[in-house]
Amino acid sequence: MLTATTTSADEPRRSTTHLAAETALVDEVEPGGLPAIAERFVSSPRGARLARHLAVRHMEEWGYPAASDVSCSVALVVGELAANAVQHGRVPGRDFGLRLVLDLAAGLVRIEVADAASAKRPPTAPPSSYPEGESGRGLLLVDVLAARWGSEPRRPVGKTVWAEVPLEAQPVLRW
Repeated sequence: MLTATTTSADEPRRSTTHLAAETALVDEVEPGGLPAIAERFVSSPRGARLARHLAVRHMEEWGYPAASDVSCSVALVVGELAANAVQHGRVPGRDFGLRLVLDLAAGLVRIEVADAASAKRPPTAPPSSYPEGESGRGLLLVDVLAARWGSEPRRPVGKTVWAEVPLEAQPVLRW
C-alpha cells in the first residue's frame, strides 16, 4: 500500500506580485475587479498535481463545479502547462507559479504558468505529433481547449506560458 505525507515544501506558496514580474502574485481581486488567484509551487510532479487541484478548487469557488466542462478544460490546461514547467522549465531551487483570472466580461479564464527557464521557450504553434510517440501531445491539447495561448518573457529571468479557456468550453471527453 502506498501512503504519502504532505510536507511544507509540497504546499503552495503565496506571494504578492504579478507572475510576469519578478516573483509570483496572489491577490484575490485584480485591479479591474476580476477574481484572481496565484500560488507558487515546488517544481516537481507533485507541485504540478497540486496546481491542477488548486485550479479545480477555485473554479468551484467561482461557480464552475469540478465536473463541468469548463472546469475540466481548465484542469487539463493547468495540468499540461504545469507539467511542462516542471519538465522543461525547471531550474534547481526555483519554484513555478500559477495564476488564474476569471474574466466574466470576456467570457474566459486566463491561466498563467511561470517558470525560471528563460532559454527554453515553447513553440509558437503546437508541434506535430507522431501516433507512436510517448510525448509531445500536450500543447496540441492546450491548442484545442484554449481560445488562444502563448508565452512571454519574465523579468529578470524566466518565462510565463499563458492560455485563455472560454467559459463556454467545448465538452471534454471522459472515459
